[in-house]
Amino acid sequence: MNLIKLPALIDPHVHFRTPGATHKEDWISGAKAAIAGGVTTVFDMPNTHPTTTTYARLLEKKALIDSQLKEAGIPLRYRLFFGADKNQFPELQQLHQAKALIAGVKVFMGSSTGDLLMDDEASLDILFKTCAELNLLVAVHAENEAMIRARTTELQCDDFACHSQIRSPEVAAKALSQAINLTRKYGTKLYALHIGSRLELEMLHQAKLEGLPIWIEIAPHYLFLDTTRYADLKGKAQMNPPLREPADCEFLWEAIRLGWIDTIGSDHAPHPLHDKSEAYCKCPSGVPGVQTTLPLLLNAYHQGKITLDQISELTHHAPKRIFNLPDHDDYVLVDLDLEKTVTRDLLYSKAGWSPYEGMRLRGWPIETLLAGKSYDPSRL
Repeated sequence: MNLIKLPALIDPHVHFRTPGATHKEDWISGAKAAIAGGVTTVFDMPNTHPTTTTYARLLEKKALIDSQLKEAGIPLRYRLFFGADKNQFPELQQLHQAKALIAGVKVFMGSSTGDLLMDDEASLDILFKTCAELNLLVAVHAENEAMIRARTTELQCDDFACHSQIRSPEVAAKALSQAINLTRKYGTKLYALHIGSRLELEMLHQAKLEGLPIWIEIAPHYLFLDTTRYADLKGKAQMNPPLREPADCEFLWEAIRLGWIDTIGSDHAPHPLHDKSEAYCKCPSGVPGVQTTLPLLLNAYHQGKITLDQISELTHHAPKRIFNLPDHDDYVLVDLDLEKTVTRDLLYSKAGWSPYEGMRLRGWPIETLLAGKSYDPSRL
């Protein structure tokens, strides 16, 4: 055994599907998957059913989460993103009552899972201005909706690989440019979610060099998967934004080395396998990942792609600073030499599958300490 203790992971980007889609995930299965992956803090997204776009719904969601975590016997630490809805702007004024609960305001500039979408310039301007005044961070899913629709009509394709063509890096860059300009205009804190291409990274890096309050999140699937995987994974490789070219994947590793990246969020977005087996036009976007983030990164450490210090910075220290989280003593004990193949019987998510199935990874959590209690990832 080759044991090392790391600070427990903070995953700033999960979809635990409560309320409204608990057949896909809930906070019982989600908490187990998190703990098994060495994650003790998660930030949940607002595109649930109903959406988390009012203060009342926020409190209702909190009550549901607390009830499920109590049932699971896992006091997982969490924060919630509030959903941006142009019909609910007055609700933002109430969020000062829940500052310890809120991670920020999530805006979907392009359509994804759920019905949250804000793609008109006037509403986005109001949102960024209001959030700057209230000192609320804005987290953006940056894809240009008009371009998505136009390219869908233009390309007229039904192959999964078309997903990366329809939602190209240029589609993301168009929306990112708008978000950066609004940050420049109002000084709004901007958290750029799940960035996967060189084009987006270079835009954001240049904006950060201006001194703008911008942070960059990437997701594991952009580091470990690319467009060549559509051939074998098919719908299991579909997510929004989509997989990028191998050269983009390689540049993300370079960006980590250069210190351009701030955080890694799993974008854990589970769907049942039967849904992911549908044809492209019916297949929902999203992949599970909260449990596999750390083993993937530890395996990459052995390959010389990332250091242990960089893993801790990206998955703990940076998100703690960005989101002003309180101190705690949570940790994950990993065996750097433990080798396992990713198989379905290891997974706690209700999805029951992983895009990394069959991968032999070296380095796995063997104990997670949360709030003073020890958890064995193999016996949850």
